[in-house]
Amino acid sequence: MPSRWRCAAGGSRVWTDRGWKRRTPPLTGAGTAGSGPESQSRLNAHGVPARGSIGLTCHYILKHTRRSMRSDYAVVGKRIPKLDAPDKVTGRTVYADDLKMSGLLTGAIKRSPHPHARILSVDVSAAEALPGVYAVIHAGNVTQRPFGFGHDNIPLKDRVARCVGDEVAAVAAVDAATAQRALDLIRVDYELLPAVDDPFEALQPGAPRIHDELDIEGNVSMEWNFQTGDLAEAEQRSAVIVSGSYSSPQAAPAPIETHVVIAGFDADGDLEVISPVHMVFMYRKELADCLGLDWRRITVRQPPVGGSFGGKIDIDAHDFIAVMLARAARRPVKLAMSREEEFTGTRTRQPIHFRLRTGAAADGTLLFRHAEVVSDNGAYNAWGSHALLVAMNTVTSMYRVGTSRLAAKVVYTNKNYGGSVRGFGNPQATFAVEQQMEELADVLGMDPMDLRLKNANRPGDVTPQGLEITSCGLSECLETVRRKSGWDQRRGRMRRQHRGLGAAAYVHVGGGARIYGSDGCGAMIKIDDSGRVALISGSSELGQGSETALAMIVAETLGVPLEAVSVSHDDTDVKPWDVGVHASRTTFVAGNAARMAAAKARDELLEGAAEVLDRPARSLTIRDGVISVPGEPTATLRYEKAVRRRLLREGSSIIMTSAFYDPPTQRQDENYVGNISASYGFGAHVAEIEVDPDTGMVRVLGLWAAHDVGRAINPMSCEGQIEGGAVMGVGLALSEELPVEDGRFPAPNLHDYGMPTTMDAPPIDVTLIETADELGPFGAKGIGEGGIILPPAAIANAVADAVGVRPRSYPIRPWKLRRWIETGERSHVDKHPHPVPDENAR
Repeated sequence: MPSRWRCAAGGSRVWTDRGWKRRTPPLTGAGTAGSGPESQSRLNAHGVPARGSIGLTCHYILKHTRRSMRSDYAVVGKRIPKLDAPDKVTGRTVYADDLKMSGLLTGAIKRSPHPHARILSVDVSAAEALPGVYAVIHAGNVTQRPFGFGHDNIPLKDRVARCVGDEVAAVAAVDAATAQRALDLIRVDYELLPAVDDPFEALQPGAPRIHDELDIEGNVSMEWNFQTGDLAEAEQRSAVIVSGSYSSPQAAPAPIETHVVIAGFDADGDLEVISPVHMVFMYRKELADCLGLDWRRITVRQPPVGGSFGGKIDIDAHDFIAVMLARAARRPVKLAMSREEEFTGTRTRQPIHFRLRTGAAADGTLLFRHAEVVSDNGAYNAWGSHALLVAMNTVTSMYRVGTSRLAAKVVYTNKNYGGSVRGFGNPQATFAVEQQMEELADVLGMDPMDLRLKNANRPGDVTPQGLEITSCGLSECLETVRRKSGWDQRRGRMRRQHRGLGAAAYVHVGGGARIYGSDGCGAMIKIDDSGRVALISGSSELGQGSETALAMIVAETLGVPLEAVSVSHDDTDVKPWDVGVHASRTTFVAGNAARMAAAKARDELLEGAAEVLDRPARSLTIRDGVISVPGEPTATLRYEKAVRRRLLREGSSIIMTSAFYDPPTQRQDENYVGNISASYGFGAHVAEIEVDPDTGMVRVLGLWAAHDVGRAINPMSCEGQIEGGAVMGVGLALSEELPVEDGRFPAPNLHDYGMPTTMDAPPIDVTLIETADELGPFGAKGIGEGGIILPPAAIANAVADAVGVRPRSYPIRPWKLRRWIETGERSHVDKHPHPVPDENAR
């Protein structure tokens, strides 16, 4: 493809890696986000750009390049479309909500309309009397135990509702209309309690206690504290110290498929649950613990997942409620969340507020980084309460920072609570760290790219938290986006056109993340007499393409055609154990398990072929399904015949192998030190933006992205992950937010939420940097989350370059940026030894 954008948003020229090129006209009917009333009218009532107008004008054909290593692999490294794509695009895929079964009832949940209220009574008598209703449950007629990280939540609230959407009662009925009528008949008496939806207000003395039953200080759910080195001494040595406060909002993963769960008991009392959850084995254990069930009598089946982005990693109250309804009704029950419930009743991205200080020597050497952090946890503890562990890694380990400190508080508020959304604390932390890097460079009089390169992580580094950097392409990523974006020629030179360039870089786990005692995954390989190779993996496919990557790894290892390999992973009665899909771990961890199992199967396959070819097994090779003896063109055998040879002889045996891979990593100790991942991913982005000074509208003209992927098992899939993540990141940067008014989301729907559509996707130039990690399968690292981490920081830095105003929070709404431009607000920095004031926060 020519090195230019096939289509671009407005203007007459665009920068390519060969210099300025004239833009092609926008597609017919595409608007432009210029100044004046037309642009202003494209904002909705919440100040969010209207759908299809976040600042871009048409669809783009993306450019991909790859810095690849020479190899003779038959499958690995090839561009392979997702194996499940045909079924999905033709509508043959059956998702959870599509499933039909005899006697299936519809479940529905009665939720609290109040952010904080004491539950005085629940009257379900009228609902129970309604024809077509099979079960009505509430805290008074079920047995339940606390669940979640802090054991601070129960499925059906018995005493206090702590946020809008809290589950108070539930019904199972013959259809959705009857279930809704039953909900309307349930009468709940509340005593309203003072509510707090701001974490800083929740920290104040005398603030309403959200969990007065817990033995905690005020509303502080938990604290994270890390320090290494002498901070005072590092401050004294610093020639320059910059400071700033940075904040991010509550946001939603917003998958196309809402949460759905189907639960039912058979005649023997065994429970079957169908759910698009990430962590099926952990899910099964939580169901058993909370509801007092025998986990050995629970089967969890995972149907195809219609998107998650981390939102379906946690077990939620509705999962338990579906089981309780099925038990009470003695029939299977399906609970499917509405779109409004998806926003108000499932996990979100938690708001995190950073106060960050960074010190450097006169030559730009980083000397310290100090972060004070407040995370808005919402009403309960879930995975989101641990997002600060990832934020801590960024603060302490992004670049070579010798002295670092992080002091963080996770705070309860009367809001929907945070979960494990894609990036898991890293977009928020990187937004702070990478803006401060450009601020520091400006004060030092250095180019921000030079400052990053000077302090870039390198192979062999061990960070203050004990992260062991093995393969590392950070410097190459930075140099790539610098060159391709025309950084040296254009940054700081386009302010008259209200255009700017901004950069950002990241570090993220890429080889698993040891949160539990084990971070392992199992795999089994079975080859039948037709030559069909079945991989049964402990991992799960969430739409990210891991099923295709695992099939490619198995095909390459076995030496068989890709079309001979199938992958299954949907049943806890069959699949081997896996801790679950999280932390960009599937290709690395599940891929290694699959490769190990396939290598064992290959050895057995060649042993069978050795008898036929009368050659030692160690002398045989297999490629494209053909077993051969090097140097003997006539000594060949199809692998299917070798399989049948083993099966049909006397003393026959099947080829069925298994493996379990647990990365050589450490669970971090009480001081948060330990090599939590076997590999770390790095990347860099440059964003080009244009600001309409009259409206404050920010248009993203292009993104250049370079990611260290170790080795691209499937370059097409890697690019898709980066592009999809980047578009999500643009949404975070410019439009996505769940504002809270009196504890409520005023517009819990996709139209008002401001999620980017395909019409809002900027042109994205993706370069895959391959560093061949020594532990990854064929050198691969995880890449699932990297794309979303950088756009908020890169776009904010580009805005600062364009108009001289530094956004300290995102999303960068037009009205907000216009106000900053009109008031002339600028970023604030301090030189040592002056104290760092608070007025630079906004």
